[in-house]
Amino acid sequence: MFDFFRKKKFLVDYLEGLLDIHNHILPGLDDGAKNVTESIALIKGFAEMGMTDFIATPHIMHNYYPNNQDTIKEALLRLKNELLAQKLKDVSLRAAAEHMIDDNFEAILEKGEIMPMGGNYVLVEMSYLQPSINFNEAIIKISSINHFTILAHPERYIYLHNAYSKYEGYKKQGILFQLNLLSLSEYYGKEVQKMAFKLLEDGFIDFVGSDVHNMKQLNSLKEVQLGTKMLEILKPIFLKTNNTF
Repeated sequence: MFDFFRKKKFLVDYLEGLLDIHNHILPGLDDGAKNVTESIALIKGFAEMGMTDFIATPHIMHNYYPNNQDTIKEALLRLKNELLAQKLKDVSLRAAAEHMIDDNFEAILEKGEIMPMGGNYVLVEMSYLQPSINFNEAIIKISSINHFTILAHPERYIYLHNAYSKYEGYKKQGILFQLNLLSLSEYYGKEVQKMAFKLLEDGFIDFVGSDVHNMKQLNSLKEVQLGTKMLEILKPIFLKTNNTF
């Protein structure tokens, strides 16, 4: 008798050496790590999985998480100092941001106050309730300064699920897609998982990230299991993520 569950493998066994380009491990900035102690615990948890290279991406969200270059750099320095104090020398840590496309985004873009990664890649998100009214205008302005847009977790915007042509339109605009690794499980729900698989199978996903905020999510990531076919799709995306940043 076939045991279909044995065909699946733990995703964590394939994450060694992966650069995490989306996470909330910087202390005290948003809904991620509350303090340096929690940040270090998350980093140690990732290290157990073979992941020691991070681009931290705290939220920049007007009226909710009003972070800026100074607050992010200060938190980065505090965490780096603690890494040195604990002799965690193998950890590489940089900082960017996850920018909400809201009524303040274009203002900080025009002032040069965004926090891109890899020099000119801007990680953006929309509300989970409805698309940003100014999304297209913001994307055009990002492109006008020779930056690339990366849309965080496109699979999680439920309002796009019944309008798949929107995804196709975004790709034609040159928007890059970053998948959350937890979306490969039912962590965010079955519909999100289904869309994650479809976007992967259609070749729409460019990068992956953990989007981990806390130990619960990190432990859930360790439990994700995938079939061989999906793992083969993911491998070149892992490589592209590392090579790009």
